Amino acid sequence: MSRWKALPAELDPRVRQLLVRLRRLKDHNGLTMRQLAVRTGYSAKSWERYLSGRSVPPRDAVEAMARIGGEDPTRLLALHEVAVAAWRDRPLGSPGHGAPEEGVPEKDVPEHAVTEHAPAETVTTDAGPSAVAAVAPAPAGAEAAAPEPEQATTSATRAAEGPRISRRALSIALVSGSVALVLAASAAVLVAVRIMDDDKGGAPAPAGHAVSTAATTPAATRAAYSCHLARADGHWYAGNSRATDSTVAYGDSGPQVAEVQCLLRRAGISPGGIDGMFGPLTMGAVERFQRQAHLDVDGIAGPRTWKALRG
Repeated sequence: MSRWKALPAELDPRVRQLLVRLRRLKDHNGLTMRQLAVRTGYSAKSWERYLSGRSVPPRDAVEAMARIGGEDPTRLLALHEVAVAAWRDRPLGSPGHGAPEEGVPEKDVPEHAVTEHAPAETVTTDAGPSAVAAVAPAPAGAEAAAPEPEQATTSATRAAEGPRISRRALSIALVSGSVALVLAASAAVLVAVRIMDDDKGGAPAPAGHAVSTAATTPAATRAAYSCHLARADGHWYAGNSRATDSTVAYGDSGPQVAEVQCLLRRAGISPGGIDGMFGPLTMGAVERFQRQAHLDVDGIAGPRTWKALRG
């Protein structure tokens, strides 16, 4: 495993986390800087600069490192985005201040093409030992003198790449759009249900007109009730019950409920269908009638409500 130099103390923790992860991937695969350069397309000197904390590696370099290490690049690229933002926010005057390097792969000398320099060889000729032929090693700073292609990146190329949209921002936008769509659909359903309930109410039936409603349930067909309104002895009857002092309330069912519903409709207040079921619609209609007749509003058809309904 490589012996790494300590990262700069002033390095942002978010940048440090990315570089430590990249160092571990390199060590795990047992790669030298030269091998890493050959496999990623970025020079060994560039990788030394990246992994020493002097510059943030480009996105393409990070993705190439993830592929070499057999790791899902998604997490590394997320760390890279955070590190790039932290690098750009560094204080003015700090080393390496400004935007990180753009990703331009660099051509490097393949590992198999590197040969060691032969030692100087002395050849003695007829003229004497003064004629010496030697093969001199290459100068020590030859590699450092070669210009790096990533420094030649123009501002026009950077502008063409444009800002990358954050994946997190895109996810938030998609979720928000889905929630808005669900809310809109729910509102449309509620409006449709309300309209259907109003349509069920219908208009009040005139006196002497017979209205029949047959309501069905999954278990069995309920009894059908009709409103045959007739006036006798100064009272109105609908032909379902002649009750005058019984109490009919929410949850009750039968002909007395149907009688209340018919008499409510005669009074111009719709209880819904004439089904003999004292449900929310019928209870609401009774309360409106009681309010109209200046009775105690309790939603229960008792003796006083019967008297007012019979009229």
